[in-house]
Amino acid sequence: MLERIVQIIESLGVNSESASIAGLAAAFFLVMILAVIAFFIAKKVLLRIVSSIVKRTGTTWDDRLLDHRFFFWIAHLAPGIMIYLLTPVALEAAEKLIAVVQGSCQIYMIVVGLLALDSLLNAGLDIYNSYSISSQVHLKSFIQVAKILLYVVALVVILATVLGKSPTYLLSGMGVIASVLMLVFKDSILGFVAGIQLSANQMLSRGDWIEMPSHGADGDVIDIALTTVKVQNWDKTITSIPTYSLISDSFKNWRGMSESGGRRIKRAVHIDMQTIRLCTPAMLKRFSEITYIAEYIQEKQAEVVSWNRERQVDKSDRINARHLTNVGTFRAYVLAYLKHHPGISQNMTLLVRQLAPANNGLPIEVYCFTTDTRWAYYEDIQADIFDHILAIAQEFDLRVYQNPSGSDFQELAART
Repeated sequence: MLERIVQIIESLGVNSESASIAGLAAAFFLVMILAVIAFFIAKKVLLRIVSSIVKRTGTTWDDRLLDHRFFFWIAHLAPGIMIYLLTPVALEAAEKLIAVVQGSCQIYMIVVGLLALDSLLNAGLDIYNSYSISSQVHLKSFIQVAKILLYVVALVVILATVLGKSPTYLLSGMGVIASVLMLVFKDSILGFVAGIQLSANQMLSRGDWIEMPSHGADGDVIDIALTTVKVQNWDKTITSIPTYSLISDSFKNWRGMSESGGRRIKRAVHIDMQTIRLCTPAMLKRFSEITYIAEYIQEKQAEVVSWNRERQVDKSDRINARHLTNVGTFRAYVLAYLKHHPGISQNMTLLVRQLAPANNGLPIEVYCFTTDTRWAYYEDIQADIFDHILAIAQEFDLRVYQNPSGSDFQELAART
């Protein structure tokens, strides 16, 4: 082809040397025109056809490929392939020029191919994240490692193309700079290892609520990357935690609570110990009218009478005889109340216990689980329960303990 163009130029009266140069330029220009035409067909025609087909299909994975411009970069390979294939035909004997042009085309196609693979990995990750399993096994860190490897391989191949050496020749010298690469990519290597451990042991997933006070994190995991894990705290701030820190340091994951379907309430009401006393017949009569504990009072009274009769103890003996107490009856009432509460799980631990007395009164602790793990609903259920407990305590002749306030001192001063 080149000889034919040179002959045509020489026939116009141009000397052979100038005709050779002009022939090379004309042949190369012709190749470039064909490459532009190929690019126009690939981008303006084929890409539009592919986009139209993708939008009509019922699947979503091809839409992700289109959104991440995978087909866009594939279309950009057309001119490079055209120039690479036509250059030897057009330039024929100009071996050095052919080598330069083909080498440039190879570098161009490597870069474009790398960008196409990058978009393919992004689309694949996007498709994977649309499935529920992605919340349990996260692949973003592995995708990032794959990208790093692709870029390293592409760089080695480009250098080999420029230097005219085999890629294996350059790879054989990688051991020399391995220590430098380990320093440069230290965080990435540590993050990759930590990501494998987190995934293998299912320690962390997107959407998990975690607490890590050492890094000021308390909220939902929104992203797990190669080197960092992003947590959106409850105040909507974002905390970035080095992935390796989740392996080397301790953190609390609330996933088990969410999966169990119940969220624990563990809170105590402190009773003023000066108001604790034995139940009188009048008190027991009043307590027996409470629906939740009417049966309990009846059973306990029969049990107490039987116990005193067996031991021949007069029930009026406040020391030797057995009696019910207002705080014990109150505890029984709270337990019965929780067993009838629709927001409390009856299949999980449910108890009302007495803790060790302290200088702030006698703690009566509620230990149970709500049926709704959502934060707002959990707080509503907990508040509803303790609103009732605090208000009902006085019906058992008990007083909830609190430190003296200014109004208490004013009352005392008024009385004196």
